[in-house]
Amino acid sequence: MLIVMDKDASPEQIQAVVAKIEVLGFVAQPIPGGQRVAIGILRNPHPLDSALFLDMPGVTQAIPVSKPYKLVSREMKREDTVITFANGVTIGHGRFVVMAGPCAIESESQALTIARLVKAEGAQIFRGGAYKPRTSPYSYQGMGKTGLKIMDKVRQETGLLIITEAVDHDSLKQVAEYADIVQIGARNMQNYTLLRKAGGVAKPIMLKRGMYATLDEWLMAAEYIMAEGNSQVILCERGIRGIGEHTRNLLDLATVPSVRRESHLPIVVDPSHAAGRRDLVSPLARAAVAAGADGLVVEVHHEPEKALSDGAQSLYPDQFAILMEEIGSLRPGGWD
Repeated sequence: MLIVMDKDASPEQIQAVVAKIEVLGFVAQPIPGGQRVAIGILRNPHPLDSALFLDMPGVTQAIPVSKPYKLVSREMKREDTVITFANGVTIGHGRFVVMAGPCAIESESQALTIARLVKAEGAQIFRGGAYKPRTSPYSYQGMGKTGLKIMDKVRQETGLLIITEAVDHDSLKQVAEYADIVQIGARNMQNYTLLRKAGGVAKPIMLKRGMYATLDEWLMAAEYIMAEGNSQVILCERGIRGIGEHTRNLLDLATVPSVRRESHLPIVVDPSHAAGRRDLVSPLARAAVAAGADGLVVEVHHEPEKALSDGAQSLYPDQFAILMEEIGSLRPGGWD
């Protein structure tokens, strides 16, 4: 249930509602809005009677929430969630971002070279893997903490924000120390203990959709993070397992408008992991922009033929430059 307070409700009236919810044995989640405060009721095992709250001073509405996910739901929060960083980069509500870089950090020289190239073309966030969960135990697993330190140097020298993946509880602590955005990958979308830990991190979390996950399962995974207190969640569509061999995964662009209808969280698209092939990345990226995504996650490598991870789906710098021009032409007002 969502309790909507009057725009002139006093702090004491808001606190009285919170106290009543807690006396009933539930969790109260105040949600400040542009005009008024709403209070979500969480962890109630059955529907509540709205009459419990409608006669309280300052309460204007008591709205049942029909979705199994609460904090993630558009019913709970009508306004889009907007995530803003200290350097002014904003994600959500029409502010488009591009996250670009190699699949994996391989060396300081490699990371800095690519970071400078993608920044020159307009990327605002540098992506790269320090910890790499791979299908084969013999594949390159990343540089670990050394890779995180390299990404920290990339931020210092270029001013780009940093996003990288945490794969378990130990790496989560290290990634949160170095990154501006912590990524939870597709393989860990339903690792609920990791999601809970991520909910306690004071950094935005980008949650990738699992390769077999439905939209509801994905949003419920985001709910795990938000239920632990972290409201800065970004959803990332990266393709689900299909039956064809023409592409690595099936990019489900219908999720972009569907998420916008169901949730207030920003959604970005990763065409690189969906495609698995360099020649498909740009067309899928353009389609994602047209579908209304809040951003893109694109793999770029200056020497993809030598890449230790996913070189086949990494754009050459000149291809990335063309893509950025194309994106600008698709957006009203370009990049302004």
